[in-house]
Amino acid sequence: MSYQIANIKDYGYKDRKKLHKILNILSKVGLVLILLIVYASTIAIAIQSVNKSTDPGTFSGFTLKWYFNMFSKKSLALAIRNTIVTSIIATVISTVLGTLIAIGINSLSPKKRQGLIMMNNVPLLNADIVTGISLMLMFSFLLPLFPYAFGPVTLILAHVFFTLPYVILSVLPKLKEIDKNLIDACLDLGVKPFKAIYKIIVPAIKGGILSGALLAFTVSIDDFVISYYTTGNGFDNLSIWVYSSIGRKSLTPSVYAFSTLLLAVTLGLVLLSQTLLKKGKNKNV
Repeated sequence: MSYQIANIKDYGYKDRKKLHKILNILSKVGLVLILLIVYASTIAIAIQSVNKSTDPGTFSGFTLKWYFNMFSKKSLALAIRNTIVTSIIATVISTVLGTLIAIGINSLSPKKRQGLIMMNNVPLLNADIVTGISLMLMFSFLLPLFPYAFGPVTLILAHVFFTLPYVILSVLPKLKEIDKNLIDACLDLGVKPFKAIYKIIVPAIKGGILSGALLAFTVSIDDFVISYYTTGNGFDNLSIWVYSSIGRKSLTPSVYAFSTLLLAVTLGLVLLSQTLLKKGKNKNV
């Protein structure tokens, strides 16, 4: 009597190694395509920033002159200065206020906390044009009292308004990670409330504060729609200057150079913050 040894294929097994290799290759190709689509505009701006030609349709050679001539055009230099000053002031104000508001929200009961978080999300869900027009109308009511209000003041206030929610949402998750009784313990030991927040709470949530500040700065520095409706008196940031220069000879490739440089600085700050946070975690361990 002879016995036949069963083969693994008799149990329905199929060798799919080739199929897995094909799927692996396709997944990598798809990832590369997605990255190219997402970062195509950034790559195009970086290429134009080193293009000798002022025509975006032709690349006549490599040059760095647009980086060195970035501040040679007075109107562009003024727009860059206005952009940086507005974003820094708005980021500082929104970071301080957002941190304090987040601490206050975190100390409330769950029902009240949820309600305030929903209210905080309204400016994020709102269309930029709706926010811009509503802020413009609100500032218009103040014109009889402050005739020259439109300009840097209204622009900074508008930027604080739409960057504040980002800071709050960045700080709240960090507050949930710390002990809820930490403030009460500090107060019981005789520490004043403000000192307890500054010495105990802020160091514990510095990661959320830093990420919120970076996010607020990034959102503020490239805003156009809200800025367009809330500025005035010739106070233009870079996005408004670019919009007003489209189709004119005043649009210089130095704009591409500044955008590329700004992107590099932003990425550097993000990497630096991540490095500092990792070092802080390692020290705590």
